[in-house]
Amino acid sequence: MHFLDEVEKKSRLFIETYGCQMNFSDSEIVGSVMTDAGYELTTDLQAADVVFVNTCSIRDNAEQRVRKRLRELQSLKKKKPGLIIGLLGCMAERVKEQLFDQEQLLDLIAGPDAYRDLPRLMDAATEGQKAINLILSADETYADISPVRLDGKGVSAFISIMRGCENFCSYCVVPYTRGTERSRDPETVLSEARGLFEQGYREITLLGQNVNSYHLEMHGKPVDFPYLLAEVAGISPLLRLRFATSHPKDLSDKLIHTIAAHPNICRSVHLPVQSGSNFILWEMNRNYTREWYLDRIHAIRAAIPDCTITTDIITGFCGETEADHLDTLSLMREVHFDHAYMFRYSERPGTLAAQTKKDDVPGETKSRRLNEIIQLQNRLSLESNRNDMGNIFEVLVEGHSKRSREQLSGRTSQNKMVVFPGKGLKPGDYTRVKITSCTSATLLGEVV
Repeated sequence: MHFLDEVEKKSRLFIETYGCQMNFSDSEIVGSVMTDAGYELTTDLQAADVVFVNTCSIRDNAEQRVRKRLRELQSLKKKKPGLIIGLLGCMAERVKEQLFDQEQLLDLIAGPDAYRDLPRLMDAATEGQKAINLILSADETYADISPVRLDGKGVSAFISIMRGCENFCSYCVVPYTRGTERSRDPETVLSEARGLFEQGYREITLLGQNVNSYHLEMHGKPVDFPYLLAEVAGISPLLRLRFATSHPKDLSDKLIHTIAAHPNICRSVHLPVQSGSNFILWEMNRNYTREWYLDRIHAIRAAIPDCTITTDIITGFCGETEADHLDTLSLMREVHFDHAYMFRYSERPGTLAAQTKKDDVPGETKSRRLNEIIQLQNRLSLESNRNDMGNIFEVLVEGHSKRSREQLSGRTSQNKMVVFPGKGLKPGDYTRVKITSCTSATLLGEVV
């Protein structure tokens, strides 16, 4: 009975995550810290005693979604007066203590480097004290924390290999919300990857704000990202390996050749271009030119002919002219991106652009240009998928299709989603699928 009483006393924690893959990885670190402190994770918001909202600040729209969500949580707090609500991550770091005044329901605020401190902050919050820690660290990597895997499928997992960013793109808040670059001990990365493979995971994504910048001295010798990538790939040929995100200025021939040399490093590179105009790239402080970017694309395709290339594009940045916009459209056609994440520029307070440039492209112009970019990319994505019809791909089964329990879904090495009949397969299995049809977003096929 005593054990049951102890179980019943555990406070239940619900974690809601917004934003990038790094945020989802961070939520798994938070889950580990909190379960070690005696909390129980729950997927039922109504049953929660504690709600953590892990936030993103990369665009204004992301922050507005979080503010809306916090207002929605007010009704839950009225029903459960003892409910603790905490705000974590980049938005917490950016707007700091303002949120205690603006959002009266908040009990706790913690930045991306303060997750070890969450149990202490929880103690303060439950006693009605102001619980806040927004100190950025020069060395925190959470390397010794074994994340709680929140994705119940048990097929794919993220491993954060570095934190922070020092590129200071003029539109971006990340260097201010996540601090300076620091790389994680490669032995801890390899240990975590081996453990995941032994637990049945078959795909790992190595994460960093700019993974190409990974660098550490080990036993007097430099360890760079291509070396780490090759070491993780060597764990097993059955372990697929992805990485995100690469900065074009740092995409080396060595990295390209490392991918080409290991069949289980996925044939897909995400390489954010942001703009096809050299003037805008300069204004964005991206530190490469259109010509450099295209050279990297040609190098990838020469060494890895079956590699897909995806990107990020921002339209409507400060000073962007119609000619700059047309440069972006022409670059999209030249590269023929397989997929893209496309956004209109929103000014972020505290960034270099906000301090030194005028957000002078009208909203309706931004929207029109974004629609043109989306329409073009939809055509390019459809053409890319049509080129796969009739071909056979190895697919890692992830689970059931969202639309039918009779269909399974999984991804190719090229990171394309495939839907196909189940035929007794289960998540984590590899199978060969012949592509018979497609949309701009999905491949449809049958097991060979």
